[in-house]
Amino acid sequence: MERTTVAVVGGGPAGMVLGLLLARAGVEVTVLEKHADFLRDFRGDTVHASTLTLLDELGLGPSFADVPHQLIDRVQVMLDSGVTTMADLSRLPGPHKHIAIVPQWDFLDLLADAAKQEPTFTLRMNAEFTGLVRTGGGRVTGLRYRTSDGEVRELAADLVVAADGRRSAVREAAGLAVHSFGAPMDVWWFRVPRRPDDPTGGLGRFSSGSGLAMIPRGDYFQCAYLIRKGTDRRLRAEGVEAFRERVAKLVPWVADRLGVIESLDDVKLLDVKLDRLRRWHADGLLCVGDAAHAMSPIGGVGINLAVQDAVAAARVVAGPAKLGRITPAVLAKVRRRRWFATVVTQNIQRLVQNAFLRRTLDGGSTVAQGRTPRPVRLMRRFPPLQVVPAYLVAIGLRPEHAPAFARREPARVPRT
Repeated sequence: MERTTVAVVGGGPAGMVLGLLLARAGVEVTVLEKHADFLRDFRGDTVHASTLTLLDELGLGPSFADVPHQLIDRVQVMLDSGVTTMADLSRLPGPHKHIAIVPQWDFLDLLADAAKQEPTFTLRMNAEFTGLVRTGGGRVTGLRYRTSDGEVRELAADLVVAADGRRSAVREAAGLAVHSFGAPMDVWWFRVPRRPDDPTGGLGRFSSGSGLAMIPRGDYFQCAYLIRKGTDRRLRAEGVEAFRERVAKLVPWVADRLGVIESLDDVKLLDVKLDRLRRWHADGLLCVGDAAHAMSPIGGVGINLAVQDAVAAARVVAGPAKLGRITPAVLAKVRRRRWFATVVTQNIQRLVQNAFLRRTLDGGSTVAQGRTPRPVRLMRRFPPLQVVPAYLVAIGLRPEHAPAFARREPARVPRT
């Protein structure tokens, strides 16, 4: 049987940040990722201002600067009544007055390369979680995972961390109760070419019965088309031409580019969830990120909160892990530290979903009636207010900073 002090299931942003920080504290940590690499299409590719500050504190700023990326310093909303800046990131405090857009696999490779410099860090790819190992009293003492050749192995650990996303297999195996808030929409992800004279910054386009978010990614837009929850199969049955017509009606200036969507196989479904665990831990087990609280795509804040969870978890767990004293009381501190920011952020998302998106998709909102919603009118009249949503999205309600044990001087990390 293999052994580690902390076993982290999931090589996403939360899992990799947690693994890196714990390794820098001298804790033996193993991160298990079920895929052979980090290459996944339509993953969240935003690196927020607070995460950019964290990378600086970890000494990874120069390495991140070498990764090709784009910067967004404003988010605009386009209604039938005109365009309004809703979030002006240039008004943010601190050195990073923007959000970076970078392929998530490049971001994860950067974190993995930094972590591999630490002697107590291990990354296992092609390692799919299959079950928990428990004592007779129910304490989690490790896990089982399957390798690419089908062999099932056991990994003993003082702590297992579920960082495996909104459909967490670890969370399910632990039997932790999830409270779901529901969502009125799902999202269709697709790409269209971008031209030099196109709008800059993030753009949300809303009209009666429809909505579309467009994120600039160099020579293309990553687009999120909102559909009513549960209508994916029906809309796909209507065919690709009907979809092109709906997008062209919503954003006429991309109509001549929609031929790149050759079929609806080019359109990927995101099943939107908004939920959270009532309790984030069991004896010997902790959940972070989407495994603890699945966020709506509104604001793109899920990655930001997941990274902040990881930093908080490393700060709380590192000392007890080195002493072999990871108790349920220690694990409960992580939830207490992150609870306020999580709940308030989710409540804001629920408000936007129910007061605006649901009614817009149903054709009954002020947008559908040709009127401008009050928050948009406020942003137009008082531009300094645009810093409020910018702060909530790019920094968050409780930004986490690197613990002293994880900080390094700026340097370029060798790439593997």
